[in-house]
Amino acid sequence: MKRSVAKEGKSVCFELVTEPGSEVCVAGTFNNWDPRATPMKDNPHSGHYKAKLRLQPGRYEYKYVVNGAWCVDPKCPDFVPNDTGTLNSVLAV
Repeated sequence: MKRSVAKEGKSVCFELVTEPGSEVCVAGTFNNWDPRATPMKDNPHSGHYKAKLRLQPGRYEYKYVVNGAWCVDPKCPDFVPNDTGTLNSVLAV
């Protein structure tokens, strides 16, 4: 059975470098802003965290959650203001 690319979506890798041993997740419009839904894995204890998601074409807003603190993606040049008075990173798939 063949699946179209549109149904499968596109593989997207989220990456963040932060303190080894941290609890790091990515949250956004793709997971209803659930701060624990998408944990990122440290490669091994280097502080280089990654998570891969398959996303449908579209525009997504997201943030990283590091030890409970929400932060924008420092490598993403696109961001928008949100309802809490801070910024969200923006990803176009």
